[in-house]
This record gives sequence, structure tokens and C-alpha cells, in this order.
Amino acid sequence: VQLQASGGGLVQAGGSLRLSCADSGLTLEDYAIGWFRQAPGKEREGVLCINSDGLIYGTESVKERFTISSDNAKNTVYLQMTNLQPEDTAVYLCAAVEGTYYADYDAGPVPPSFNYWGQGTQVTVSS
Repeated sequence: VQLQASGGGLVQAGGSLRLSCADSGLTLEDYAIGWFRQAPGKEREGVLCINSDGLIYGTESVKERFTISSDNAKNTVYLQMTNLQPEDTAVYLCAAVEGTYYADYDAGPVPPSFNYWGQGTQVTVSS
């Protein structure tokens, strides 16, 4: 299983970016895919997760600005981010876990629950 995140870059506050997570060695019908981020000096935190049935987990505050979607034909999961703020600056990573992922209401994915990780992509938001 290999995951490759891409699409990061430098953007001004208020701007948008779409990240891609290209997955090989797995089929999205069998895995849940999560997006995570890690800022310097901070712990890795979950952003959004999508299951094969389309069920999405994440905090309501994140969902106001970020959207997760999947394209099974391309085996790719996307993270659309809007109204980016400097506090969103981080390395963004995607990860996979086989089966269905469950989380509490208004909770993001938890990193230890995911088995396969790709290298991240840097997102930098300038003020």
C-alpha cells in the first residue's frame, strides 16, 4: 500500500487549495482514508476522514472550510480547503486503514487508528 499526497503550496490567507492523495496497492472500496496535518512543534491532528460508503468524520468547524471527497476510478481522495488561515500552515498527510473507520460526533480521525501513511505535502498560508 502506498499513498502519495500532493497539491500543497504557498497561499495567501483567504485562499484555497486542493490536495490529492493518490493511493496504490489498495482499492478505496475496502479502505477508509484520512487527512491529517502536523505543524512544527505540534502533535499530528486529524482533519477529515472518508469511508468507502461516503461517511465522513471530522469536526464541524473543519467541515465549514474543508471538504473531503473520493474518486474511486482514479483511486484518489481529495481535500478541498477554502478560506485558509495562517494557523492552517502544516504538513498535510493522508493515511489509510482497512475497513470502516468510526469516530465520535464532532471528532476528527485519530492518527494511531491508521496503518498506512504517505509522505506529506507542505501547506503554507501567509497573512
